This record gives sequence, structure tokens and C-alpha cells, in this order.
Amino acid sequence: QVQLGESGGGLVQAGDSLRLSCAASGRAFSSVSMAWFRQAPGKEREFVAAITASGAATSSADSVKGRFTISRVNAKNTVYLQMSSLKAEDTAVYYCAANMDPYSTTPHPTYYHFWGQGTQVTVSS
Repeated sequence: QVQLGESGGGLVQAGDSLRLSCAASGRAFSSVSMAWFRQAPGKEREFVAAITASGAATSSADSVKGRFTISRVNAKNTVYLQMSSLKAEDTAVYYCAANMDPYSTTPHPTYYHFWGQGTQVTVSS
């Protein structure tokens, strides 16, 4: 089992930056790959970015490339999502998720076994 808890969401203006954090407990954090997803009202959950267990490889959605960066500090059991140049369309609930495959950066939510409760990010234009 992996328990996940997101923090760092809030209300910001377009063009601002924000950093989300996801703290993990339970199973060895350094053995799971991690990802961020988001879900806007009335829309399906959408892949944002993923990182392997070691942090050696990452992937991200085209919509956030160049603006969002995923990273992790295994010694702190934490994964981060640094978001910059935020746009109104980035408004969503952001979720972190854990995948027991340590080498995966898959964008498919069905491969992720554990999920946090989400944190709201609202970007005003």
C-alpha cells in the first residue's frame, strides 16, 4: 500500500507559477514510479507528467511541455510538479498517483495503483 497526499494548490493568476507536492507513505517510495494527473469540471482525467522510481526518466503531456516539470526527492518521499506560465485551461483538480512498475512513465491512468485525494488549482485570466 502507498498513501498519497497532495498539497500546494490554490488560486493564482494567469502567468504565475505554483509548485505542487505529493507526500507518500507506506511502501518504499523509491520503488514506485509516480505521476500527476488532472481533472477539470466535466472532463475526463488527463495525464500531466510522470517520473520513474529513480527519477532518471520523465514524460509529460504536450499541453504542459516547457511549462511544467515533474521531479522527486526519494529521501523525502515526495514528488513535485513545478508549474509555470499557468493558463486558465490549467484549472483542475490535480492528483498524484503511484505505479508499482518502477520503470514506467505511462500516461494511462489504469496502470496506476494508488491515488491521492487531489488538490485544486484555479488559474484566473
